[in-house]
Amino acid sequence: MTNKGNILVGTVGQGVMMSADDGESWTRASVRQGMHSDSIVRMLRSDSRSPEVVYAGTDLGLYRSDDGGAKWRLLENPMKASVVWSMAIDPIDPAVMFAGTGTPSTPGIFRSTDSGKSWTRLRVEIADDCPNVGVPRPTGIAVDPTNDRNVWVGLEVDGVRYSTDGGETWSKVNGQIPNQDVHNVLVVEGPPKTVFTVVNDDIWRSTDDGQTWQAARAREVFPWHYPRGIAVRPDDPRTVFLTLGDSTPGRIGTMVRSRDAGVTWERTIVPMRPGVESER
Repeated sequence: MTNKGNILVGTVGQGVMMSADDGESWTRASVRQGMHSDSIVRMLRSDSRSPEVVYAGTDLGLYRSDDGGAKWRLLENPMKASVVWSMAIDPIDPAVMFAGTGTPSTPGIFRSTDSGKSWTRLRVEIADDCPNVGVPRPTGIAVDPTNDRNVWVGLEVDGVRYSTDGGETWSKVNGQIPNQDVHNVLVVEGPPKTVFTVVNDDIWRSTDDGQTWQAARAREVFPWHYPRGIAVRPDDPRTVFLTLGDSTPGRIGTMVRSRDAGVTWERTIVPMRPGVESER
């Protein structure tokens, strides 16, 4: 996530775990480093243009580290004391950022245009209450790498929102997606440019900015059908990785890969030495 060899992992109740040797050994960010060591971390985000700058969305608000995770500070902004679930940094203009709060905090989408110094709450229509989770949570935010005026937000359990003007106005664009339980969103340059919406039982893709959607048919293609995380390979915008498990919280999982922007998928072999889960 930061410089080569450095890995940061967000945990539920153990704050941020850090490794400087590609995962061979781990330490936990402590109070002396500015991070509450028992915090719940919902997301970590950095930008390859400034990999030493890392953001952590927690149950206390948004933290920032300027040295790859060695020291942290809780930012003073409207999200303080709220649970920050997701964040995106504009791939074209890194001064522009989006972040989302939700369960159990009031749901909201925020934007910064000055590299996180100040934040403004955006006018996004979000339900007050949803099935299963109660207060919705923004589980994914994505900025279009080909046109950063296009911004996507996935809400659990309230569908997908789409803005074509940098977040000033929003519309709901689920279209043919019958499932509102959105776990993540991603936009890849391709070709073709593709928008992915990850729901709790499948992954949907669109090549026309959400006008039409095609399902991957996870129950037929994947070994398990509860997807969550999705990411694109930085040096190959047609290669996409998806993590999935058997249920929530789940007992087993794997990672699948697409080499053609989501048209087809293949299972990957993820090496893992015994006991690594218990060490986290």
